[in-house]
Amino acid sequence: MMQIPPEITYRHVPKRTDLEVRIRQKVAKLERFCDHIIGCRVALERPQRHQRSGNPYRVRIDVTVPPGHEIVVSCDPQKSEMHDDLEVVVNRAFKAAARQLKALVARQRGEVKAREEPRALVVPTPPRGWEESGRPVHP
Repeated sequence: MMQIPPEITYRHVPKRTDLEVRIRQKVAKLERFCDHIIGCRVALERPQRHQRSGNPYRVRIDVTVPPGHEIVVSCDPQKSEMHDDLEVVVNRAFKAAARQLKALVARQRGEVKAREEPRALVVPTPPRGWEESGRPVHP
């Protein structure tokens, strides 16, 4: 169970109970991937309100996981996504957070191999003019 309850903030977005319930469900789903989450902050915002440009929503998710890891997902609208509903943007952000969280947990468990240095076979060769026994070669 999360040490700090999820925090949901709204900026230029009307607070909706149904959306808040959905976000809390998605946070609970993140806890199924990682049972040691310390806290999760979700920020919902609509940075501009121009009718011609649609309603671009921005969603930011910050998940804190020990020891000292923080997963940050920022879902900013692209031109093709300017008319997406807030729920669609929230879903997209939580999918990205789940991917990052799964990758972090896999690294913490050692399931993902760290990149190894390239291996090379080093065979000592005798210096020029010397036999392998260490005696000089005389022509």
